[in-house]
Amino acid sequence: QIRLVESGGGLAQAGGSLRLSCAASGRPFSRVAMGWFRQAPGKEREFVGSMRWSGGTTYYGDAVKGRFTVSRNVALTTVYLQMNNLKPEDTAVYYCAAQGVGSESYNYWGQGTQVTVSS
Repeated sequence: QIRLVESGGGLAQAGGSLRLSCAASGRPFSRVAMGWFRQAPGKEREFVGSMRWSGGTTYYGDAVKGRFTVSRNVALTTVYLQMNNLKPEDTAVYYCAAQGVGSESYNYWGQGTQVTVSS
């Protein structure tokens, strides 16, 4: 079984920073990409950013470009989402996801971590 666990959420002031982490555990698996998504109350889930596992190319949603950065550790066990210049509209539950090889979409999801940005 594959498990993704997010951490690092919490409360921040507008203009501040937070870093989320996503650690994978369980059986080893090959992945195409790791992604971050978020969902605010009453809104649909939104793509935040992702990283192609082979090569490390990153992609970002328009709302976070230039402010958020997806990275990973050298051991390839943890993915990070560095969030700078936070805005109140960044308030949401943030989810980590993995797209396994052979899957056309993200098929493994974490439980989510709350990020709240105060003005």
